[in-house]
This record gives sequence, C-alpha cells and structure tokens, in this order.
Amino acid sequence: MKILLTAVNAKYIHSNPAVYSLKAYAQSFPAVQKAEHKILIAEYTINQQIDDILRGIYRQAPDMLCFSCYIWNISCIENIVREIHKVLPKTVVWLGGPEVSYDAEAVLKRLPEVSGVMRGEGEETFARLAAGEAVERVLGITYRNKEGAICENPWRGVMELDKVPFIYQNMTDFVNRIVYYESSRGCPFHCSYCLSSLDKKLRFRNLELVKQDLLFFIDHEVPLVKFVDRTFNCNHRHAMEIWQYIMEQDRGITNFHFEIAADLLNEEELRLISRMRPGLIQLEIGVQSVNLETVREIHRTMQFEKVSANVRRIREKGNVHQHLDLIAGLPYEDFDSFHRSFNAVYDLRPEQLQLGFLKVLKGSFMDEHKKSYGLVCQSRPPYEVLYTRWLSYEDILLLKGVEEMVEIYYNSGQFVKTLPVLEEGLPDAFTLYLRLAEYYENRKLRLISHTRAARYEILLAFAEETVPERAEEIRELLIYDYYLKENAKSRPVFAGEYRMDKKELREFYEKECREHRYLPGYERYDKNQMRKMTHLEYFKKIGETVLFDYIRRNPLNRQARTVIIAKTK
Repeated sequence: MKILLTAVNAKYIHSNPAVYSLKAYAQSFPAVQKAEHKILIAEYTINQQIDDILRGIYRQAPDMLCFSCYIWNISCIENIVREIHKVLPKTVVWLGGPEVSYDAEAVLKRLPEVSGVMRGEGEETFARLAAGEAVERVLGITYRNKEGAICENPWRGVMELDKVPFIYQNMTDFVNRIVYYESSRGCPFHCSYCLSSLDKKLRFRNLELVKQDLLFFIDHEVPLVKFVDRTFNCNHRHAMEIWQYIMEQDRGITNFHFEIAADLLNEEELRLISRMRPGLIQLEIGVQSVNLETVREIHRTMQFEKVSANVRRIREKGNVHQHLDLIAGLPYEDFDSFHRSFNAVYDLRPEQLQLGFLKVLKGSFMDEHKKSYGLVCQSRPPYEVLYTRWLSYEDILLLKGVEEMVEIYYNSGQFVKTLPVLEEGLPDAFTLYLRLAEYYENRKLRLISHTRAARYEILLAFAEETVPERAEEIRELLIYDYYLKENAKSRPVFAGEYRMDKKELREFYEKECREHRYLPGYERYDKNQMRKMTHLEYFKKIGETVLFDYIRRNPLNRQARTVIIAKTK
C-alpha cells in the first residue's frame, strides 16, 4: 500500500515536522515494517495553484492520503479534498491536526470525501491505521463505518517524547527552510485562546537525546532551529541545560529560537543569556495585554513588571533578538486599554513588536464563551475577531492600520534614528502609528506596493506635515537610517545633493589604505574596494562625517557599523 502524508505550508521556507514525525514513527512500528507499506511525504504551499497540487497528488496515486490541517491551510485542503476524490475515487482520505481535532464530526459531515479524522497527537494513531488495525479498535479517531455512519472512538492518551524519532536524518529535505524542533509538548498555562491549554500533560524529551539532536544541527551548520515548545523555560533545569549546551557547542553559525515566559526568567538564566554570542538565541515573548482584568480573564499568570525588568536587562546587553507579542480583541480590552498596552510594550523597545488579532480557535475556552464576550469572528479561517463588547469593528480597522505601520516602520528596523524623534512631536508612540495609518489612508497609499526608498520619502512628507519645525533634522536622520541598512550606489531622491566632494573621498580612502585607522581588517582590499564596501556621509545638522561599514554589520539587526570620522565646525 502506498501512503502519502501531505503538508500544505504557509510558505516555501516553512516545513511541516508533523508529517515527518508520523512517517518516522510509523516506519519503526513492527506491523508497518511487516506489511512493507511505502510511506511518502509531499509538501506544497497555500500559494500554489490547486491544479498543481492536484496534479502532484494524482501522479503519486496513493492508496491512503493524509493531510495535516491548521487554520492557515484548512480552506486550501478542503478544496483539494473535494477535487482529488473525483480523480482518485478509490483513495482513502484521512485528516489530522488541530484544525480538525476538536470538531471532527462536523468535518466529516461537511466533507463526505473524507474517511476519518485523527484527533490529537497522531504518531501512534497513524501507525496503527497504517498497520491495518481495525478502525473500531484505534483510539483517537472519528470515522465512517461500513454503513456510512459517523463513529467516534475515545481520545488516545499522550505519548512520551522519547518515543518520537528524530526526523532530521536527511537534511537535504530542509535546505533553505526553517527547521522546527520540540523538546517538550504541552503547556503549564491555560490561556483561554490557545489549544495548548487543552493538553493537560506537560512532557519533556530526555536531555541527553535533546543534546544529541542539537549537536546534529550544529554539525550540519543549520542556520536557524526554531523550538516549538509552547513555554520553553517553564522548567528551569531543562532550559538551563539546553542553553548551556548550545553555548558550549556554538560554532558561530547555528542560531536558536525559543518561545518563553519572560517573567519566569531567574537570575541564573539571565546571567547565562548575557554571556551568549550575539544572535545565538532569539526570544519570543507573549505579553498579549497589560490590562490586569484582561490577563485574569484569559487565565494568564503573566507579571508585566517582571517581564519589563527582564526584557530591559536582556536588551541592555544587546546580544539577543527579542520579539514581543500583543493580541487585540481580548476580553475587557477596549481601544484605550489597548492603546496603553501598546505603549507599555513599545517602551521596552524589542527588536520586533507583533500586533496580532485574536483568532477564535475551535475547541478553545474562548470559542465556548464567545456569546458572553459579545465576540463575533469571521466564519472563515483563521476565524479572526471582528468585534467584541469592548472593541467595535471600526476600532479593529484602526488597529489594523496601526499594525501595518508598525510592520513597515518599526519591525523593518529601517528607521531606528528617525522614529524616536517623530515620537517626541506626538503624545506617544501609539499616536504616531495611528496618525501614520491615517496619513496612508487619506492619501490612498495603502494598497500600493512601495519601494523601500519610497517609504522614506513618505515618512519625510508625513514629518513635514506633522512636525514641520523638525523636518530638516528628520530628513538627515532618514539619510542616516537609509545608509545604516543600505549599501546603496544610487542616491535616493529625498537625500538631496551629496555633500562630500570627490577630492575629499579620494584622500580619505588613500589615507585609510595606508593607516587602516577606521577600517581594521580591510588590509587585503585596495582603496576602490574599500569605497565599494563602505559609505561616507556628512551630516550638516550635527556637523559630523560618518563612515558606514557594511562588512562588519551588527549580527542582530544587520545595521552597518558606524564610525564618526571628524567634527566639522
């Protein structure tokens, strides 16, 4: 029998560890080995044409076809399922994943082409189905019996992580793609909007196995390993041993991403983090809200004072990329309350501030209490909030504009000098992004695909209108920001005329070729090569000439190294 495990990812760079885990576990199952089943994996993306995905599956001609279902791909998968049954009518179709686990009966009623749904963790369940075990005896499934009636077996108990095989033996399948890894399953917290709260048993993979797996990634020079543990540092010893190990084994290439609770970080962990190579780890921290009533209602235990202190301390060291999250649409959070939450988190100056909108996931506490919250969400995945008792749809639209501006101007990391000055001319940071969103809306700029240089020009025009008395200062800061990120050979229009003459440039690089005062490590380059790898800019407002060095960039934000060359009277 040929079995095809199919993933439809959000982007090509993503991979789906679930299908690889199902395959690896099933192939270690004696009954599957005895049956000599052929288990294959096919990965596509939601951006591909449905016809191309259908063609790919049809060419494989599987006897059993399985899909891994999530909020971002379920619509695409349902379309595929309806069409594939027409061209492969004898193929048995199974679905699994969080998007179908908690309303499996409704899924089968909606999709008559589907034979059954694997609910919850799938390794053991899939292995037993692949081995040909009678469906009546397989735990964790909802299925159609021979008469076509929908039947539901009891849930399967969770499995120990040590039994899950390491799925990355062949790294050729993951070239130029994000590698995901789990050292734990489950979550100690019970956030009402999250399905992880339904997994009552928190389990950890044996640390010796984890170290063996991580060394494999380091040996194979994998650029980024993203841990999918829901709260990586919920167990102090587990987190410390892993962080200590990757620091000891670090070779300057492999970086690791962790989702943590910042208020759980203790002194020992903070000291260890402070000693890490810049960029070795990235930290994603879900704040969601600083409204205490909201935090209580969504069953979080987050202490923002501790979050704030620890995020600031990590930031002071400057060696860790921090990504902080907020969620709009939560209970008891109105527009003014979200305004305060935004400013509180923004004031921590993380490298990334993710303004997300509540997704009402099937099976979650939030889904069960929609009526009491006056919570109305979209009917289509990802079931995003439209309005609540506290937040109108008009408010949501305004926050969408703020989200877009934060993504363009803050998260891009391209305006680090300019934004703080703009903020000074307005009541607070939230107001800046709200006004920027209004500026885009009023001038019909939103739906245009702007070049990078155009974003600078738009921000300058906004500044000239909003804080005209500081417009020239902001123009120079924009020039600084532009060359901080861009080794541009053509000068952008907003920068105006270049203020350094050819003689001055020639003399600087000739002297630097002899002395290497400002560019140590450039000894093997001649003056022309050095000039191509750097940029000199005179800033009249501050009376300084700045050298931008693009070879020795900051590993966290990719900004050029800058050196002040001389003060000009």
